[in-house]
Amino acid sequence: MNYKHTQIGYLILVATLVVLVLFARAYYMASAEIPSDDSGPNFAVTAIMVLILLILASFCSLQVVIDEKYLRIKFGYGIYRKKFLLNDVMSARAMKNHWYYGWGIRVWFWPKMWIYNVSGFNAVEIKMKNGKTYRIGTDEPRELEQAILNSIK
Repeated sequence: MNYKHTQIGYLILVATLVVLVLFARAYYMASAEIPSDDSGPNFAVTAIMVLILLILASFCSLQVVIDEKYLRIKFGYGIYRKKFLLNDVMSARAMKNHWYYGWGIRVWFWPKMWIYNVSGFNAVEIKMKNGKTYRIGTDEPRELEQAILNSIK
């Protein structure tokens, strides 16, 4: 393996924990107010709370792995994954994202590119031979840029 790094999105991690506490409190308060003849908290509401927590938790980290053939990215526990064939990568360079590019998975139309980011503004922009552009967020942009450049030679 040529490169492996995981960036933690501390802000989204804290936000996930805050939402968990708020949901737990709301769940407890709803359970306490239910009369004894009722069956308990609403299943649909509980399912929606769990779904929201799973989605938030899936964006708490971004792992980048480069092996002999692929550049792979994985958010959180792996609900979203993407891989790029290294033979299709034309160039890579460290960049700074604008604050308004945001975090998560984004498509940006000017300039046209996909952005994958969990924290901060540092990224590595890769240009593919088919003309597509991607930015992968990282807290070590120079190391990732160098690993990509070494892998596409």
